[in-house]
Amino acid sequence: MAPPEWKGYEVLRDLIPSGEFARTLMEPMTPRYITVHSTQNSAAGADALAHAKGQRTGTFKTSRNRIGYLAWHFTVDQSHTIQSLPCNERGQHADFEGPGNTYSIGIEMCEHAENDRAKTLDRTARLCALLMVEYQIPLQHIVPHHHWRRIRHDDKRDLGHKNCPHFLLEDGKPGKKWQLFLGQVLKHYKTHTKYDAALVAHQASEPPVVPPSEPEKVDEEGAATAVK
Repeated sequence: MAPPEWKGYEVLRDLIPSGEFARTLMEPMTPRYITVHSTQNSAAGADALAHAKGQRTGTFKTSRNRIGYLAWHFTVDQSHTIQSLPCNERGQHADFEGPGNTYSIGIEMCEHAENDRAKTLDRTARLCALLMVEYQIPLQHIVPHHHWRRIRHDDKRDLGHKNCPHFLLEDGKPGKKWQLFLGQVLKHYKTHTKYDAALVAHQASEPPVVPPSEPEKVDEEGAATAVK
């Protein structure tokens, strides 16, 4: 459960098994960014529970990255927020071997027909605010997937910037809709007892591109200490 000051906001844990599927390497990460995605999965029943199960059972395979699976940290729908990776462990959701995967917590928002988008956006904004507090992540380091340029791992093809989350972008780029979403995050962040104005005023900066860390054991309790 999230802390009581978050008024009952609950995060369910359904972690990918240690050492399996997308967690074969279990590479440590110090989160500096939060990357917000949309699933682009409109299939009936494609909710947070289904996506978490898919990660846990190795459903989301790919031949384009170096581990063979896609993986992100949280999936959000109108009713649930489910965690699949510890927040101190690197995922494969943003830009292959780039800084988006090296330094950011990935959040996928569901968009199947039965889902309420407004509720999903609000739940996501609340989660972003909680993670800001937990990891001292500045507001301007909450970015859309579009922020990261994607250089594919297997053939080094430059895929550019993805139109994701598409319903928060305008002409494929962040604009008024994205700023309104950041406003929702800020609204929730300001209600927290550990609100820090410096994290709001902080100017965005690009992290350095570094080679992956040597694999080592990740403390699963590092899965957001505020998210039990």
